[in-house]
Amino acid sequence: MRLRPFLSILLISALSPQLHAALTLDPKNGAANASSASLSTATSGPIKEAMDAFKAGEVKKAVDIAKPLAEKGDPDALYLLGYASETGKGLEASRDKALEYYRKATDLKQRDARYRLSFILLASDKKEERAEALKTLESATKDDPAVAGRILGEAYLRGLVGEKPDADKAISWWQSAADAGDKPSLVLIGSFYEGQYGFPEKKDFKKSIASYQKAAEFGDGGAMASLGSRLLSGDASIRNEAEGRRWLQKAIDAKQYAAYLVLGDYEENVKKDLKAALNEYEKGKDAGQAECTLRCADFYIEGKGIEKDLSRGITLLEKAAEAGNGTAHYRLAVYKLNQEKPDITAGYNHLISAASTGLAEAQNELALFYLGGKLGVADAPAGVAWLTLAAKSGYPQAQNNLGALYERGAGVEQNFTTAGQLYAMAANKGNGPATFALARLVSAGAGTKADPLKAWAFASLADERGVGDAKAFAAELASKFDATQLAAAKKTLEDIKAGKSDQAPAPAKPAAPAKAPEPAKPAAAKPAPKK
Repeated sequence: MRLRPFLSILLISALSPQLHAALTLDPKNGAANASSASLSTATSGPIKEAMDAFKAGEVKKAVDIAKPLAEKGDPDALYLLGYASETGKGLEASRDKALEYYRKATDLKQRDARYRLSFILLASDKKEERAEALKTLESATKDDPAVAGRILGEAYLRGLVGEKPDADKAISWWQSAADAGDKPSLVLIGSFYEGQYGFPEKKDFKKSIASYQKAAEFGDGGAMASLGSRLLSGDASIRNEAEGRRWLQKAIDAKQYAAYLVLGDYEENVKKDLKAALNEYEKGKDAGQAECTLRCADFYIEGKGIEKDLSRGITLLEKAAEAGNGTAHYRLAVYKLNQEKPDITAGYNHLISAASTGLAEAQNELALFYLGGKLGVADAPAGVAWLTLAAKSGYPQAQNNLGALYERGAGVEQNFTTAGQLYAMAANKGNGPATFALARLVSAGAGTKADPLKAWAFASLADERGVGDAKAFAAELASKFDATQLAAAKKTLEDIKAGKSDQAPAPAKPAAPAKAPEPAKPAAAKPAPKK
């Protein structure tokens, strides 16, 4: 089921510029992501000095060395200046200058420049710029079919080129890249047929396993872990415990320690053997696997399969937090803020550290912390800023909370259309309160034309999602329907669930809806453990 937002949302590329880059699909945000194109191949001479200086943080020195070299047509120097312009490190941030440098370097066959150029252009809302990216990438397949083919597959899958997402072209390009020896493309194919990127009608678990296995047999450790995981806990048609354990051991031998997490999860949730699960998590923790460390902390704090040891669990969280783990910071914030005598300062510090790592759940809680005046006075601008970050990352609770602020005009200018857009995005992810909020807005004609039939459908869906007041609201609407209208309303609900109905009501002059709820109060993800 999909509820379309009130307003179309432009896909913003989540490119995170790095001097070292590989090119992979990020299934969480749906954008091409630079994570693997290597830095220039220069190994000697002045440009190597510039590259080394840039990576060491001496960006001004790097730029000063690169400028005269770029004027002489050195492609690697042009690439470095493009990167400096793109990131604002060493030069003033400028998209236009970055494109200028990258285009010049691309014309001189600088491999990394053409990919950075393509990333920027793929994120554009201008059709002609995306077409330029397509042309650049297609040209790149002549001498680099593996990486260029992988990126093209990602671009087609996300609809960054062409009129709409094209799964068939995505698979075709990934297969071409895989045929050229690109193991990540095999993993992407496996993930696609598993249904990780949408297109449920194309799910094929056997094709998924075959692709993972091929990548694993080529020595890809991550694929070994993925294959082992699916064979242990995947679809019933492909499970094979012995083979799963064998591949996970191969992954561990290849230093892919997430395999310990897979084994621990299998023991915990399938075999129901908590001691065996903790044993696997402990091995992962000792190997430096962060999530295994968090699982161990949970086991000790909650006494799962072992005697409770709060001190040991908290110590593990603190070590993980010191290493920069956002989830550990968040759990420590939960603990500090939910003690009998809350430690507001320590909790706040952990919460802001967690939020700063990009953890959407922490960003949402930090926003509510500010809005609730937990530091002595409410800070609405800070609250709205953190909610916006969390909402942009797709966190439904934040989208719902931010929608409530726009509906009420609290901390932001009141805007029912924006509120509806945010509620729709959250409802699309199954958020009950946001679904009920849509019912109220559509019923009142706030930011949209009033549509009592669709309002009834949203309210009924919210009731199914556990919203207490939704049933009575739907009943009140239905009391005014005749038999024909009620049948039409039920059909609307069926269409919404099946994804057949256009969920975007046409804009109308805003009207005051029923009273909007307060944003949710700060709440811990789990009850804090007590000594």
